[in-house]
Amino acid sequence: MFENSVFVVTGGTGSFGHAVVRRFLKEDVKEIRIVSRDEKKQDDMRKEFNDDRLKFYIGDVRDRSTLTHAMRGADYLFHAAALKQVPSCEFFPIEAVKTNVIGTDNVLEEAIHAGVKKVVCLSTDKAAYPINAMGISKAMMEKTFVAKARLAQSTGTTICGTRYGNVMASRGSVIPLFFDQIREGKPLTLTNPKMTRFLMSLDEAVDLVLFAFENAQPGDIFVQKSPASTIDDLAEAVQNVAGVHTGTRLIGTRHGEKVYETLLTKEEFVKSEDLGGYFRVPMDQRDLNYDKYFVEGEEQEGLDEYNSHNTYRLSVPEIEEKLRSLYEIQEDLKEFNS
Repeated sequence: MFENSVFVVTGGTGSFGHAVVRRFLKEDVKEIRIVSRDEKKQDDMRKEFNDDRLKFYIGDVRDRSTLTHAMRGADYLFHAAALKQVPSCEFFPIEAVKTNVIGTDNVLEEAIHAGVKKVVCLSTDKAAYPINAMGISKAMMEKTFVAKARLAQSTGTTICGTRYGNVMASRGSVIPLFFDQIREGKPLTLTNPKMTRFLMSLDEAVDLVLFAFENAQPGDIFVQKSPASTIDDLAEAVQNVAGVHTGTRLIGTRHGEKVYETLLTKEEFVKSEDLGGYFRVPMDQRDLNYDKYFVEGEEQEGLDEYNSHNTYRLSVPEIEEKLRSLYEIQEDLKEFNS
């Protein structure tokens, strides 16, 4: 499917972009184009991979004109550019809207105009029943790409999305923070010890996106079935694999945080398709002729949701095994275990 293809990755210097590049440079792809704003990160990435198939474009999803050249002649697009930090989006919600909503619309317009075959937009569990600005902006991002998918069906561009939970060891996430605190001899800061979060690796996040590329119909949202853990168990597992125990300190729940996260709402779960390791939430195919629904309606039974409280709960040894398998923190483990 991807042989001799041209890929575009927005926000490509981030953790997900690195994982995508690492995976696809092993394949017979023609070119991978990284679109981002930070020239320093691009230069670091260029030196790290040292592969002529990797091309870098300075651009900002907020400015549609900066995306045009990167889209030209592209076959596939990963849209990963986003503002992702919950507290910062709480204080600057309009900035989240500019990047996560308007920026997504800009990306999709340029992709359709360039004739890109398939687009996968990356979303988050925080978009389901959102209570914070980041989640609300990502929920609107999902509404944007689903609406655009309807309009793009006749153009040859298939637009879909993925929604996933916490990506372990990604930039700005809690696991790198825990390792930094251990290095400094400080106790690990916990918000709520019983708070639960889905746990998936960057490679699993890439697997989810690839599954979407291969199986998506316009407007689909794909969710990978993922295990979860409590923050308390995660902190214990990190200290166990590091071989250093500095204790923990409670700091209280941060701005906009939930006790648990939801990957599928009740309303989505009832219409979702179970594909084994994944759920597929199809696009609502109804038109704007609502009169008939006042007569016929739609009955929903057996409503439930899929969240980090009711999914499989990892034990501390299982979390340790998952941590040791992560490419992103193996250097940290060498440092602590030497």
